[in-house]
Amino acid sequence: MRSEITFPLTIYYDASCPLCRTEMETLKQADDTNQLILVDCSQTAMQLPDSCPVTRDALMNRIHAQDAMGRWINGVDVFAAAYTVTGFTKIGKLWSSRILRPLLSRTYPWVADHRQWLSKTPLPWIMHKLISRKVAKRG
Repeated sequence: MRSEITFPLTIYYDASCPLCRTEMETLKQADDTNQLILVDCSQTAMQLPDSCPVTRDALMNRIHAQDAMGRWINGVDVFAAAYTVTGFTKIGKLWSSRILRPLLSRTYPWVADHRQWLSKTPLPWIMHKLISRKVAKRG
């Protein structure tokens, strides 16, 4: 993860995907300090920021985020930042691991390309339960 990320972080994601929506909304529940701003890219009326370096289609295909200084990140870096800032530091370190990064950077596009199918599995429910349990333990 790039260390220069400044919060809050505005995350652009596909909320029409149950897996994506579950993960982002569950992370937002853990966001006690309001460091994450979620933007649903599946809304056709969604306005792209002037500084957006990609199209709406690109935002729908891969997760992107803009930090408070206007810098854009995508993919694995977004997950590393989002998990870390919401108190899931071990998961954040996993996403930003120098050893795992090559594997995660290759795996994430496959997951993103198959997210609608993966949403039909128990994965969203399991993810929600695991993250929610950690949130409850903190609270």
